[in-house]
Amino acid sequence: MKFALITTILLSSIGIAQAASTDKGRALVEKANCASCHGAGLNAPILPAYPKLAGQHADYVYYALRAYKVGNSNAQFGRNNAVMSSQVQAFSDADMQDIAAYVASLPGNFVVKR
Repeated sequence: MKFALITTILLSSIGIAQAASTDKGRALVEKANCASCHGAGLNAPILPAYPKLAGQHADYVYYALRAYKVGNSNAQFGRNNAVMSSQVQAFSDADMQDIAAYVASLPGNFVVKR
């Protein structure tokens, strides 16, 4: 019982327990015009410095978006990028989870070296 309660609290605190919508995520990505930097299918960045997003783990994308939203106000958690920080300010927590779910659902071509 105690383990189940702790697990539920932990999962809900990081957003895994909440169902994210890939359809809503796609609409948000299109509205924000993420492809203008991250390229077609979010898998062909216009500059080498921009990351490929397609196929990235949803948890990673969600936390990256949250870190951009926090920005410089928390040096231990925030990420500092003027473009991304301004892009994510309008997104709610649920929006960022939807975006993360959509990005994770896209076919990517990440290479895993062993």
